[in-house]
Amino acid sequence: MSSDDARTLLIVEDDPGIQRQLKWSFEGYAVLTADNRESAVAVVRRAAPPVVTLDLGLPPHPGNPTEGLAALEEILAAAPATKVIIVSGNDERENAVRAIGLGAYDFCAKPIDPSILSLIVDRAFRLYELEQENRELRARQKASPLSGVITASPAMLKVCRMVERAAGADVTVLLLGESGTGKEVLARALHQLSGRAKGPFVAINCAAIPEQLLESELFGFEKGAFTGAVKQTPGRLETADGGTVLLDEIGDLPFGLQAKLLRFLQEKQVERIGGRRTIPVDVRVVSATNQDLQDRMKTGAFREDLFYRLSELVIDIPPLRDRDDDAVLLAHNFFNQVDAAQKRGLKGFSAEAVAAIGAHSWPGNVRELENRVKRAVIMADDRQMMADDLDLEAPEGSAEASPPTLREARERAEVSALTQALALACGNMSHAARVLDVSRPTLYDLLKQHDLAPERIKDQGAEEQDEAPAK
Repeated sequence: MSSDDARTLLIVEDDPGIQRQLKWSFEGYAVLTADNRESAVAVVRRAAPPVVTLDLGLPPHPGNPTEGLAALEEILAAAPATKVIIVSGNDERENAVRAIGLGAYDFCAKPIDPSILSLIVDRAFRLYELEQENRELRARQKASPLSGVITASPAMLKVCRMVERAAGADVTVLLLGESGTGKEVLARALHQLSGRAKGPFVAINCAAIPEQLLESELFGFEKGAFTGAVKQTPGRLETADGGTVLLDEIGDLPFGLQAKLLRFLQEKQVERIGGRRTIPVDVRVVSATNQDLQDRMKTGAFREDLFYRLSELVIDIPPLRDRDDDAVLLAHNFFNQVDAAQKRGLKGFSAEAVAAIGAHSWPGNVRELENRVKRAVIMADDRQMMADDLDLEAPEGSAEASPPTLREARERAEVSALTQALALACGNMSHAARVLDVSRPTLYDLLKQHDLAPERIKDQGAEEQDEAPAK
């Protein structure tokens, strides 16, 4: 957070005179203003001000605290860490106390004493900054090898739990997944979470090293073993002693080397090329591939006995397209990293860009996403990145799209459940209450809250029954 953002103050007040007085009192702050609930919530969502002063008497009912209390709830739902200071008259203390119960930080009585309100606002800013520092400290303390895996997907969270459990068990692990899904990241996490964390982590790409050199890379060689072997050189398996070795792209391991790797896995010993003695090596083997090893075994390209040695535990990593909203989460993370490194000072993604990210299938997975975001940050002309900057096509109607708040999502879910239950029960309130597992009074309260007419839903359900074909 920049220092400017840290001193942003939102004043929610419908009286123009009081609004001007407060703006003048807080000249040292970046003051934003709003005069009703909708505009106040919009400013909070856009600017996330650390502190808000809120008058409970807002239009269209300035003599009633209902609108102000509703604004308080929506502000805290959109920005839970924001400190909201209630500005109320002496005769409204009961409502101010009610607001404190709903999560407001403090209240200041009218008529406003600017020095007192300034003291309360300064204290709110200091508390906000301390809490922010505390959150950052806790995040650093909780950092783990898996903290680099950004996900909210149940499928990927399951993979993370498997990695955490497998780390302490000294078994071979086979990571399966498309290219770019993060196999090496998870392999490093397996190493860092294990008892071998202080030992070396050695990664070998079996597809990147020519076949004639791969054997010497893996097992090492003695001086004079072949032309150019001018000194004794230990192999990668040997240098990983006490730690973990990742055999990446194991599906591309030449067939001739598979027997030698199998022998190493069975005996935990290596024999250098040109050598006559075996060298014991204590190493954990993690392998990874984007190929279907079952198919390669059927065609005779991969040894079945080696497969079972490598796959004491198999972890399937889902592609990015199957990770719910992870693409958007990762895009924001990559944006923050690249924008900070390039010092562009961009304002993030537009709504259409977010929609485009969510709609893209990401055949190149996380690697493709990172590359697109990096290029977009560097090449973007505007302060906010659009779908075109990412070289993506925005879904139709996405320009005005914005994610619902938790309250809006909850209300939509409740309306949908009520409508379906009443239609299923053909308007029978007792039956609908049983379907929803609530009492009848609760059902009536919910219908009233959402302005739903059970008669209309009953008629709709009856029409649907009438239209249903006879069985």
